Amino acid sequence: MVSEVEPRVERYMYFVYILRTSSNTLYIGQTNNLERRLEEHKNNKTKSAKYIRYFDSFELVYSESFPTRAESMQRELQLKKWPRAKKEAMIKGNK
Repeated sequence: MVSEVEPRVERYMYFVYILRTSSNTLYIGQTNNLERRLEEHKNNKTKSAKYIRYFDSFELVYSESFPTRAESMQRELQLKKWPRAKKEAMIKGNK
């Protein structure tokens, strides 16, 4: 007896995230693997954003997930255009 197997569909998630640096600045980025990306930043890997390397530490203060890279990139751009006060309000509302 042969059974049909449904094709496996890989569903990726993409993330937009905000880091607060040790100097209280905000960094916004996007990735398809948030845990890996945070490790890259933490370990100052060559793939880490140069901006983050200038600070002693950072913390993840906000993240959102999206089903497509296009949506995450669009949201990243939108957040980068927001004034700091609006970003801080969003972060505060997330806690």
